[in-house]
Amino acid sequence: MQLREFLEEQGFYRIPMKMLATGHYLFSAKINGILGDFILDTGASTSCIGFSESTHFLLISEKSIIKAAGAGAINMETMLSRKNEFRIKNWGIKNMDIVLFDLSHVNEALSQVDEGPVHGIIGADFLKQHRAVIDYGRNCFYVK
Repeated sequence: MQLREFLEEQGFYRIPMKMLATGHYLFSAKINGILGDFILDTGASTSCIGFSESTHFLLISEKSIIKAAGAGAINMETMLSRKNEFRIKNWGIKNMDIVLFDLSHVNEALSQVDEGPVHGIIGADFLKQHRAVIDYGRNCFYVK
């Protein structure tokens, strides 16, 4: 039995990804009905969206005491947006909390290797909550 067949029998949903020049994996999803591009990052503890994308995704945000760190930056200010709808084609959830912070350093790194900007990063919080299985050999992941 193939991994895909096994996981789909268990109720997992398959999501294709594209590998970028940086080695990151990209996929598309909708937040509050609006399409965006996201990096899947197992090393990011929290899923996040750039401050500049807040209005794009119709996010209502509040102050957050969380400080972000990553990709060479530390102690970055954040905001929090609660209970957002997150949808990947026919699979979705209605109560996703999203941290907002400055993603300009991420998009700058992508532009240096001729990749387009991303709207956000989907991290370990989401992957764990939805029992994600990543199939690097087939450039996809599964969620439940």
